[in-house]
Amino acid sequence: MHLSSLLLCLCLGALANCAAGSQWCYTGCEHTPSNWKDISGSFCGKNKQSPINITTSHVKIDQNLRNFTFVNFSSQHIIKSIKNTGHTVKGILKDNEAEVSGGGLNGTYSTIQFHLHWGDTEHHPGSEHTIDGHRYPMEMHIVSLKKGVPQPTEDSEGIAVLGFFINATDDGDMSGPWSTLTSYLTNDTDSEVDFNHTLSINDLIGNVNLAKFYRYMGSLTTPNCNEAVVWTVFQEPININKNLIQKFPMKTGLTNVFRPAQSMNGRHVYASPATPLPPSHPWCYDDHCEYSPSKWNMIPQSHCGGKSQSPVNIEARNAVTDEHLKAFSFTKFDEKHAIKYITNTGHAVKCVLKEDMLEVSGGGLGYDYSTLQFHFHWGSASHDSEGSEHTVDSHRYPMEMHIVNKRKDLSLEQAIQTPNGLAVLGFFIEAADAPKSSGGGSEHHEASPTSKPTSNTDAWKKLTSYLSHIKDISSKADVAEEISIEGLLGDVDRAAYYRYNGSLTTPSCNEAVVWTVFKESIKVDRNLMMMFPTHAGYRNVFRPAQSLHNRTIFTTASAPSVPGPVTLCLLLACLCALFNNLPL
Repeated sequence: MHLSSLLLCLCLGALANCAAGSQWCYTGCEHTPSNWKDISGSFCGKNKQSPINITTSHVKIDQNLRNFTFVNFSSQHIIKSIKNTGHTVKGILKDNEAEVSGGGLNGTYSTIQFHLHWGDTEHHPGSEHTIDGHRYPMEMHIVSLKKGVPQPTEDSEGIAVLGFFINATDDGDMSGPWSTLTSYLTNDTDSEVDFNHTLSINDLIGNVNLAKFYRYMGSLTTPNCNEAVVWTVFQEPININKNLIQKFPMKTGLTNVFRPAQSMNGRHVYASPATPLPPSHPWCYDDHCEYSPSKWNMIPQSHCGGKSQSPVNIEARNAVTDEHLKAFSFTKFDEKHAIKYITNTGHAVKCVLKEDMLEVSGGGLGYDYSTLQFHFHWGSASHDSEGSEHTVDSHRYPMEMHIVNKRKDLSLEQAIQTPNGLAVLGFFIEAADAPKSSGGGSEHHEASPTSKPTSNTDAWKKLTSYLSHIKDISSKADVAEEISIEGLLGDVDRAAYYRYNGSLTTPSCNEAVVWTVFKESIKVDRNLMMMFPTHAGYRNVFRPAQSLHNRTIFTTASAPSVPGPVTLCLLLACLCALFNNLPL
């Protein structure tokens, strides 16, 4: 496809008009971002999607990411026209004039257009990429195609996109380059206006330091989301007056034109040597690193010293009955292909689920939640090991499973900042031959001859079979076996549980979690449990109990007692006596 014809299709860094037409949108149609993967021919559900959240503490320096070479970025006559595509505003450049190379790119790229992403008001920012969860007001993408490649969208490095954050200032120039650009904004969808002013790409970029940038491999950010993009995201933002930023939603009628951050799926983000990175803050559960649990509160941006921290010790007799804690509704927990992959995080074993498939509601939560992942905490490899995070009457179980859910009406970055943004379901795990444990208090060590596995042993065998494939930290394995959460939980009682408000149990310990801790433990074969510490290679991955700080722990109402044989006999005897004494 020639550049001129591809230019007609390329919008928002994607083949929007050619491939997907009006099938997709950001809001208000059938195919919103969460459903883009369902569009015919779409790659939007693949593993190398963009945009992403760049976690600067995980970024690595790449010495090969040196200076770029820009050709004709200073040309005052490079912009040919401005177009409202119905999804964004695009600046179309003159053919075969601007080029970019260097900066670690493998070849020379012909620059064909730039476009923008924004939110709706100054209080709802709209950049696509985020930095440590921070979203800027806007983002500009400069799109270039690799020279000599006939089909750039089919080459993993066929497209190079330069991403620039745009920051809002209270003052700033209202008559400069960005004022000129906004004078061409219109709400006439599919309108294309010739650009008659002198304005260069460098004028729009301003004084951003182009030696400081992040690099990763990703995709176009609109359907068909082809995984063909070498992404460069510059660290320094372009600063423009907030009133100019407001003109984009106001004059175009387009709001919140950005795709949410996508999963990294094991990818790495690199930075140029000139990019300042924050000092690493490695945390651990023991004392072999700088930040052990007692020092997590000292980690920058940490919430670990807050007043609503988790886990806690649950004193069963002090739990307050809450009649609102009714039954849960679990959607597709019986789906046997919901687990996307299993990974060794270096702190736990985590199973990441397919997006927008499983849900949790009811149970007094008040919102519908999407299920994101589940992970495990454990102790040592000894048979009498104790490694649960929560304890009940100071009793610690061998393991604990956490199922993490996010409020459906919030993005993940919003959820971790909202007190009930996350709902975590905690299940104790102990050996199938252990004494019966109901989590109710005094009966923890009461032996029961009827104690038996409450879970599906086959499901646990399949899950633990993957542990040998993820012995290395950060390693992951795609899950092909049929394993459902329902099978892992089995017939454990999900109607009896404790409830309190708390936090994530690892840094940054955000106090955003509605905790549900189920009373009955999952019974699992002891040998399968031992595979977690044995294969992962680390032990005692649990945070000690935190102070309640006057928080209340609630509990479900006790089930009405059912008369047993002795009680029934006594009742019959009383009735007989009463009958015999009746006057005839």
